[in-house]
Amino acid sequence: MDELRLYNTLSGEKEIFTPQDAERVTMYVCGPTVYNYAHIGNARPVVVFDCLYRLLQARYSSVCYARNITDIDDKIIQAAQQQGVSIEEVSREFTEKYREDMSALNALPPSIEPMATEHIAEMIALTERLIAQGHAYESDHHVLFAVESMDGYGALSGRNLDDMLAGARVEVADYKRHSGDFVLWKPSTTEEPGWDSPWGRGRPGWHLECSAMIRAHLGESIDIHGGGRDLIFPHHENERAQSCCAYGGDFVRHWIHNAYVDMNGEKMSKSLGNVRTVRELLGEYPGEVLRCALLSAQYRSPLNFSADLLDQARGTLDSFYGALRRHGETPAEAIDLQETGVFKALLDDLNTPEAFAHLHAAASSLNKSSDAAEKARAKAELQLGASLLGLLENDPENWFQGDGARSGLSAEDIETLITQRIQAKQDKDYARADQIRNELEVQGILLEDSPEGTTWRRGA
Repeated sequence: MDELRLYNTLSGEKEIFTPQDAERVTMYVCGPTVYNYAHIGNARPVVVFDCLYRLLQARYSSVCYARNITDIDDKIIQAAQQQGVSIEEVSREFTEKYREDMSALNALPPSIEPMATEHIAEMIALTERLIAQGHAYESDHHVLFAVESMDGYGALSGRNLDDMLAGARVEVADYKRHSGDFVLWKPSTTEEPGWDSPWGRGRPGWHLECSAMIRAHLGESIDIHGGGRDLIFPHHENERAQSCCAYGGDFVRHWIHNAYVDMNGEKMSKSLGNVRTVRELLGEYPGEVLRCALLSAQYRSPLNFSADLLDQARGTLDSFYGALRRHGETPAEAIDLQETGVFKALLDDLNTPEAFAHLHAAASSLNKSSDAAEKARAKAELQLGASLLGLLENDPENWFQGDGARSGLSAEDIETLITQRIQAKQDKDYARADQIRNELEVQGILLEDSPEGTTWRRGA
């Protein structure tokens, strides 16, 4: 069996993936802080690691995939205050909207979706353990991790202690021993949410929750920890410090991070006003188009998100669905998923551009081959390969007439015009027949005439 190779951020190299237990592969990916809609940059890790999840499921008998929900955070508190509602209302609303939006991108639900607020006891226990081992200290009602207590702190991000301040979320405070020390527990005011602890009423720091939830659900050491590049420092660096110092060992065998999403060649940021939410984009494009666009570049490469990219993604899907619709009666060969070209491409550090090349080749073979066995093989390659990417999950006819729709014309309107065109041709009113075709093309409806009749699809 071919090896799965994944790039490990910690080593800076592609490594052969060997799980601790082939009967239970473990993967944890940092999920959302639920105070607003997810933007398209937030969606990239969801789609990337969903693709890896599908690949792992095809290779191993059991995969436990955890993706957390951060439902306690200063941004949630601020959003609740601005809206005049409870933080529970804010987090509940945007948790559900996040799930809806990610489902629309064909992302499978994770095996486990732990909530931060349901693991406060585990966070307190981890903090106590770090204090007892000399890796954390209490100061001015805060508990902080002492970065100087860990040999090799900064190895994941390639920083040294003098660089810590530049990437830290918290301001330097006089209660810190070192500017890079980070908060494990902090006090809450009477207006802020808080929990009783040995250090007074308070709430956890940002980094603490993931270490505690990984330990609770997946164990002291896991196979894969994923997220966007923006999380390498400080979040994942600090997670690694907490867990390694508390429990020893490696904590994570493979650290995997996807690159950023730019918007029309510029960094996506609120200050530039170019942040596009998934929900907003779903109002303009089918979820599969967004997913196809997000997978078009290899995950470690920056992705320039644009209308052109989305049009290319739609065209790619149209060509795949078109091949399946034209050859709906062709039986697919019964082949093993691991025999497909897409599967083998993804084994090379999720090489999605190569995977798409295999899908294009399969669609071309399905359309052009005159050999029944070749067509059956091509159809299997196309359908099974696409399933690893989470694509082609629509019925081809629905794609062109419904889910992939862009025109304001309804399917009923289109069928009525096609019927009128057929009648015009029978009446030898070819000018009227051509006029109807042109009218439909203006609306983005492309007709395909064949001996079996006229079919249609929504084009560019």
